[in-house]
Amino acid sequence: MIILNVNNITVNFAGREIFRNLSWAIGDKDRVGLVGPNGAGKSSLMKVMVGKVTPDAGHLSKSNKIEVGYLPQEIDLEPGITLLDAALVPPPRLAHVEAEIDQLEDQLGQPEVYEDADKLAAVMDQLETATALYDRLGGGSHHAKVEEVLFRLGFTADDFHLPTDTLSGGQKKMVALARLVIGQPELLLLDEPDNHLDLDAKRHLEAFIRGYNGAVVIISHDRYLLDEVAKTIADLENGKLTLYPGNYSYYANERELARMRQQQQYLTQQKEITRIEEMIKRFELWAKVFDNERANKQARSRRKMLERMEANGEMIEKVHERRLMDLTLQGGRGSTKALTLDGISMGFPNEDGDMDLIFLELDLLVQHGERVGLIGPNGAGKSVLFRLLLGQLDPLEGEIKIGPSTRVGYYAQEHETLGGWEKRTPIDLIRNIKAVNEGGAVNHLLRFAFTYEQCRQPIGTLSGGERSRLQLLKLMLEGPNLLLLDEPTNNLDIQSAEVLENAINDFEGAVFTISHDRYFLDRVVDRVVELNDGALTGYLGGYTDYLTATGRIEG
Repeated sequence: MIILNVNNITVNFAGREIFRNLSWAIGDKDRVGLVGPNGAGKSSLMKVMVGKVTPDAGHLSKSNKIEVGYLPQEIDLEPGITLLDAALVPPPRLAHVEAEIDQLEDQLGQPEVYEDADKLAAVMDQLETATALYDRLGGGSHHAKVEEVLFRLGFTADDFHLPTDTLSGGQKKMVALARLVIGQPELLLLDEPDNHLDLDAKRHLEAFIRGYNGAVVIISHDRYLLDEVAKTIADLENGKLTLYPGNYSYYANERELARMRQQQQYLTQQKEITRIEEMIKRFELWAKVFDNERANKQARSRRKMLERMEANGEMIEKVHERRLMDLTLQGGRGSTKALTLDGISMGFPNEDGDMDLIFLELDLLVQHGERVGLIGPNGAGKSVLFRLLLGQLDPLEGEIKIGPSTRVGYYAQEHETLGGWEKRTPIDLIRNIKAVNEGGAVNHLLRFAFTYEQCRQPIGTLSGGERSRLQLLKLMLEGPNLLLLDEPTNNLDIQSAEVLENAINDFEGAVFTISHDRYFLDRVVDRVVELNDGALTGYLGGYTDYLTATGRIEG
């Protein structure tokens, strides 16, 4: 059953047309992954579907009984309350009924009501109706249901008392999701709900989405998540929405085959159009030289044929390859032992003056040519370990050894390697790294999908994805042979992440990467090390091999 129709909508933003005459039908049990490059309009489309953006043309149609729940990218929870209190905020329908009951109960205490039998009876009838609706909406069991949902999303009872001010971005998203789904909206629109979640939290989210009794549309750059939950992929690019049945991996294969077929059909049609145009020229020449009206008619007939093809939308478009970054990592040969951890212990003093240990006596060897993925729950100490490797912190005990021929390149999750350059331009940054003139710097930036305008604007004004590409260009120009990568795919769209993966696979040096991107880990690493409870445990293979080895999935 169709629960929401998007009918020929057009949306313009800041003078730019995002999409035109876009249509889409959502079924009551759909599980859709909405994908497309950054800036394609995925979030704008969701905002239209939930009513936060009014289209310039076209309209939505849905049943009045259908409620749409929307989880935006950025979440702000009320400060100064606990996690549980934030989750207990009732959904709109329940809140409306609670307010109505409070109002009616106030009226019962007013003399003009309780002293008038007719008014009293009318208010009592309204209160009975409102109370029945409150019960149908689960008002009496609201608290228990909220706790149940929080448990299903991976929270523990100890987490319920955490102040909202101390929650991570991922935790805030899950609290907002719990609050959203208590009302059981028939359609859930989730805009990157997996951002900032660790691997365990992502697994809880996947299980929750699979078990949700309603339709779900999810924007995500996590290809593993899309493989797990999506039954349809909706690809939004160049203002057009194309639907592919199946999960992300099926879509990626089918999309490539479709593009190849379209390009072949385009070339065949162009060849036929060229043949017809040459015939028109010959007929027009014969008509002119020999004053031949029959040749004139034949020329007009074939020209009308081409005009009809265009008017009827029969012209096949050329496949336009999206401009992606031209990333090549060439660090050359480094030391055989690129990185060694020997008995590393680390901790920080607490308020009592004692030492809170984060990890104890860690040992690790990363050899030249290896790709090692570092995983673990948020707070396990992964970023602290990277700060030790970069010399930003000193360990309490142990020794960190970088090979004598090893040149370290660092990609920072929050783009800290661009710190101090916020007011300077990308051109300034590139010329500081490499001895090139302004034109040479611009050429490098253009190869990384920057526009001429972006080359000359302050780095601080660039988006997260643009700063990620700039940071990767910086790495490429520096030519390291040991890459320390902290969540390198976080701000990249899927196609850009695939460019990075291909570059890493062609890279001669060593890679040590923190990542919650399971698809990325499966594609690039040949060993996973898990940091948990202060210890490192190694597993051969990628993320799926790690799951098999730890018994989370069957081999």
